[in-house]
Order: sequence, then structure tokens, then C-alpha cells
Amino acid sequence: MKKKLITSSKDVLGGTPVFAKTRVPVRALFDYLGAGRSLDEFLDDFPSVKRSQAVGVLGQFKTVVLGPFYERAA
Repeated sequence: MKKKLITSSKDVLGGTPVFAKTRVPVRALFDYLGAGRSLDEFLDDFPSVKRSQAVGVLGQFKTVVLGPFYERAA
């Protein structure tokens, strides 16, 4: 069974999607990367997020965004 990487609860940041077992919004990772900052900088600034969580979330988003393109090519 896969570990849940993202959770959302109205009791944690009003339902904002966060990294599981943290209060760190997933959006923060994309904001960092979009601003040209590195994954290491993000992890340094948010030590409650594990590298495996961040990489897993990026992988999930890659699958969601690019998956349809790979399916058409097959």
C-alpha cells in the first residue's frame, strides 16, 4: 500500500493540502521551485517535510500532468 503524501483537513490550515503529518502546504514546494529555489532549500526551510515526501509529490504531479501524453503515445 502506498503512503499518503498529501492530506487535507478543515482543522489544519483550513483544509489547505499539506504534506502528510506536517502543517506545510504542498503549494509551498511549487512556489519555491517556481521562484528558482532548489529542493534542498525547501527542505532546509521546512525540516518537517522529508525528501521522500517532496520527491513523491513531484512524481505524482508529473504523472497527473504528463500521464495523458504518455498514454496517447502508446
